Amino acid sequence: MSTIKHLADRAVVRITGEDRRPFLQGLVTQDIDQVNEDNAGFAALLTPQGKILFDFMIAERDGAFLIDCDKDAAPALVKRLTLYKLRAKVTINIDETLEVMTSQAPPAPSAGIAFPDPRLPKLGWRIIAPKGDGAIDDDYDRKRIALGVPECGRDFNADEIFPLDVNYDALNGVSYAKGCFVGQEVASRMKRKSEVRKRTIIAEFDGPAPEKGAAITAGDFTLGQVMSTADTTALALIRLDRWGKSKAAGANIECETRSLRLHVPDYLKQD
Repeated sequence: MSTIKHLADRAVVRITGEDRRPFLQGLVTQDIDQVNEDNAGFAALLTPQGKILFDFMIAERDGAFLIDCDKDAAPALVKRLTLYKLRAKVTINIDETLEVMTSQAPPAPSAGIAFPDPRLPKLGWRIIAPKGDGAIDDDYDRKRIALGVPECGRDFNADEIFPLDVNYDALNGVSYAKGCFVGQEVASRMKRKSEVRKRTIIAEFDGPAPEKGAAITAGDFTLGQVMSTADTTALALIRLDRWGKSKAAGANIECETRSLRLHVPDYLKQD
């Protein structure tokens, strides 16, 4: 059985009330009608202009939606959801009794509310359970960066990035068929374009990766920038058209005078 480890930077927001499903369905990018006790989802809450404010996992159990979100962003998420509440019969709060854990293999039923990571099977399992003692998962960021999976609050800031830029369409994070949600018009219009302008891909360095924000260049052109790093690997937000031209021209791709190799995550190759 795989070891269960704690994610110290995650929190759980609980949403209860008879209107909880239609309330969330009209706000977030995931089709909430597909979320139930047997199926969790990955979603984002966007600005009206279509940029990501928050991202999170959503599970359902015992008449409540449990949102697995960035711990630092949890108070702002509760505040934002409350602004949209109006007359909806819902209660929204941070559940201080619960925490989020990970496991590479399916945990025992007694471990808590467990579900496969809805973004990518290789990320293993998520578990929401009462707080307890245990080891912290220090390898989680290293693993997701190696797989090319970005997260809001760690790799990019709120109100900065569109879902397509960080591959959320390919990570099961956006339902374009569900109907209206905040920012839906912009998100759908960008998806309908014949060519995606930016993607988040993987950068491999021969030594330690540069710090977040470092520019990736090819000659006089800036291709993009480094996002989060782990050892010699980084996530990189890249202009695909410029990357394509630089490859065609045989240009040397660098970051702070260091050579690097860029490659597309496997899940995007399958998209």
